[in-house]
Parts: sequence; C-alpha cells; structure tokens
Amino acid sequence: MNPLCSRCDKVVYPTEKVNCLDKYWHKGCFTCEVCKMTLNMKNYKGFDKKPYCSQHYPKSSFTSVADTPENLRLKQQSKMQSQVQYKEEFEKNKGKGFSVVSDTPEMQRVKKTQDQISNIKYHEDFEKSRMGGEGSPTNAFNSPGFQQPAQSPSFNYDPQPVRSAAAHPPPSSGGKRYRAVYDYAAADEDEVSFADGDLIVDVQQIDEGWMFGRVERTGKQGMLPSNYVQAI
Repeated sequence: MNPLCSRCDKVVYPTEKVNCLDKYWHKGCFTCEVCKMTLNMKNYKGFDKKPYCSQHYPKSSFTSVADTPENLRLKQQSKMQSQVQYKEEFEKNKGKGFSVVSDTPEMQRVKKTQDQISNIKYHEDFEKSRMGGEGSPTNAFNSPGFQQPAQSPSFNYDPQPVRSAAAHPPPSSGGKRYRAVYDYAAADEDEVSFADGDLIVDVQQIDEGWMFGRVERTGKQGMLPSNYVQAI
C-alpha cells in the first residue's frame, strides 16, 4: 500500500516519492514551510520534522528564566554572598591604599587639601626648628622646669617671632613673577589668598616651601605656598 503525502495527504507513488524527516512527500510537495520554495535532499534543513530553506530555518533563541520562588531565593543568596565577599575584601585592604586612583576633580581637590596641610605642617616644624636652638628664649620657655605665670601684664610671648618677621619682608620691585596654578585660601593672617590664574608679583623665596609676594589682581601681599604657583 502506498503512503500518503505529509503535505497534501494524497497517495505518493514510488516514481514521485521523497522519503525524508521520517515522512513521505511528493517531490512537488517537499517545500519550505515558510516560503514554499521547492527543496531537495541537498538544500533542505529540517526542524521539528518539517523542511525549511536556509533563509527561513528557525533560529534557536534563549528562553528567559522564570522568577520562580526557588530562582528568586538563589538570586538573593548570590547577591548576599557577593556583598559579604565585598565587605571582606574591603576590610582586608583597608589602610593599604589604592593601587590605581582616578584623576577625577574630586581626587584632585583632596590631593590639593592634603598638600596644603602638609605645607602648613612643614612650615610650622621648620619655624620650630629655627626657634629651638640651644640658648634661645624658646628653649627656656619649653624646658620641663619652666612654668609660665598665670597672669602677668608685662609678659607677652609671641610663639612665632621668626615667622612674623619673615612674613613681612620689604617689597622689592625686582622680585620674580609667578602664575597661580591652583586656588588658595589663606590659613593665617600673614598669608594671602589667590585664585587659579592670578599673577603674583614681587615674589621673594622665604624657605623651601613658602614665598612672599603680592597678588596683582587684589593688591594684597603675604606668604603663599611655593607649589601653588609656577614661575613665568
């Protein structure tokens, strides 16, 4: 008994029979499921026991994972483990510093603040070292056996006489000219504030970290940190 065609359900005789995909077809019925192009045994592609041309062959796609209670539980557990691992790594590396720091505006601001604090500390230590020589008044005042009178109208001790004297050198028209490369806010009465790009004139070097000069824009003069300006 002759089989029936899988496409037209009519009898397929041996002379026109195509046996493929576990089915029987007429040669004219063995066509693509989408475009109906006639296929043969060399150019067809089977999918779900149906013939397709290469153009319309179904593409396999990923199925989305359903948010079942079990999947949600696993997702939450994975998230908690990630957070625990992050905290452990943070605690382990805390205090060791960062290997790579992005040069963002925020990091530049922090760096400038740190530099400013370092400069002030350096200047204070420098002045103390200059005032703390053997036989100087500072040495006597700072000795363990010395006690400052509680109230004495005639006693007026200046803790930084050297800095006060060095902070106001006579202005010199022959001083160097510098350009500010950062904003600076004065931290003491003998310092001068300026903005990025300001011209600093009549500059005189005080020590390795500080200078004395006049801000041309404001006309004010005073001490300023050397690493905040650049020579013109």
